Amino acid sequence: MTHGETARASLTIDPAFEIGEVHPRLFGSFVEHLGRCVHTGLHEPGHPAAREDGLRQDVLDLIGELGVTLVRYPGGNFVSGYRWEDGVGPVAERPRRLDPAWRSVETNEFGLNEFMRFTEVAGVEPMMALNLGTRGPMEARELLEYCNHPGGTAWSDLRRAHGHERPHGIGLWCLGNELDGPWQMGHKTADEYGRVAAETARMMRMVDPGVRLVACGSSNSAMPTFAAWERTVLEHTYEHVDHISCHAYYEESDGDVDSFLASAQDMEHFIDSVVATCDHVRARLRSPKRLEVSFDEWNVWYRGLRDPATEPEWEVAPRLLEDNYTLTDAVVVGSLLVTLLRHCDRVTAACLAQLVNAIAPIMTEPGGPAWRQTTFFPFADAARHGRGRVLRVEPRSTRHDTARYGEVDLLHATAVQQDEDTVAVFAVNRATDRPLQLTADVRATGSTRVIEHRVLADPDRHARNTPAEPERVRPRGVEGAAIDGGTLSAVLPPLSWNVLLLR
Repeated sequence: MTHGETARASLTIDPAFEIGEVHPRLFGSFVEHLGRCVHTGLHEPGHPAAREDGLRQDVLDLIGELGVTLVRYPGGNFVSGYRWEDGVGPVAERPRRLDPAWRSVETNEFGLNEFMRFTEVAGVEPMMALNLGTRGPMEARELLEYCNHPGGTAWSDLRRAHGHERPHGIGLWCLGNELDGPWQMGHKTADEYGRVAAETARMMRMVDPGVRLVACGSSNSAMPTFAAWERTVLEHTYEHVDHISCHAYYEESDGDVDSFLASAQDMEHFIDSVVATCDHVRARLRSPKRLEVSFDEWNVWYRGLRDPATEPEWEVAPRLLEDNYTLTDAVVVGSLLVTLLRHCDRVTAACLAQLVNAIAPIMTEPGGPAWRQTTFFPFADAARHGRGRVLRVEPRSTRHDTARYGEVDLLHATAVQQDEDTVAVFAVNRATDRPLQLTADVRATGSTRVIEHRVLADPDRHARNTPAEPERVRPRGVEGAAIDGGTLSAVLPPLSWNVLLLR
């Protein structure tokens, strides 16, 4: 194809063919005690926008606009060395601790009950991660009793003494974090982890049978133990847990933008492989239970640019992992969201990591403003318009070669029927140099018009939002998309995230 020539793609949208219902937990995020995510991010007493509880109202407003439904806490790598008791009780009496995971000092002024206050104010569901690295089943059971038991026991009465008469009622728990990784405090083999996770699950269900539990899957699909780790862990835990986790981060390397834009190829393969492993163990155990996937860490993260040797050590809330995202990064985030939606029948929870400042869609300055990164917009679009039934569309598209994934479609797309009258089409044009002419057979939807075509694009693929230009990159409505005789026609600009609403 000649440089600049229009590429073409087609698909059919028919409500009779669906993948499944989108679980609200698919639009989750992640708050870890890492860098400035908590301190001077979510929580900054004394800030002009701070509430009485220290939460920044400007950040809360952006979280509401982002549409987050679930927040995982408190880690991440941090949780594998965390003593939850340090973060409860009178703030003035809480200890300062070294956090070896991020070589920082943790003040513990923001802890469990402050987090639960945040979830209440923000209207999000908590997802609590347990320390199974340096601690074990008993500490996990005690934390559950503190959080969920009504009263009349040592731990539940301690919560009440801390000013929280009613139980927190946390329903979703992660049994540790990335314990397959040698960087993790308390790193374990699959057998070691599987046994402690199974014991923890059994003890937790003795206290609260209604909790839903997530076993640690592989830290990423490139781990040398990938799939073997899942198989062994699930042989121990299958009947005791409800989900297994996936984690994945992507970045542009050596200027290979085409492979970067095709990162969803890896995420698709990752999910399919984990699901196949779960179903293999299910068959071996002859279990009627079908395990779900919690993709509870995913994002663009420029790990290759990180140099720990230049990062501050043993400071409170140092500036760590504050990636400033480009338009290209935002398009990749949109494509990853398409992948999660396309697998909604098995992926029922997911967390964009993280929420504020550290590889995040929201940035702040201490004492200063808060603003949206480029990656904010595709997430907000998906969270707003991606509720309902995901339809099974099979796009046909012009293809191009990538160094990492071979030949891939320029179009990456899905469709969600929001209600009887409205269908949302999410579409990414991966081509950096040419528009994509999309046609779709929409006769079966009954749609007669395009009520909105919203585009995130920019002539400069490196365009970013900064404190000086906080709205440099924003979505815009475009004209021209139309339905004629049951056929949708739309032009997707080069390197763009698109939302088309049909009715």
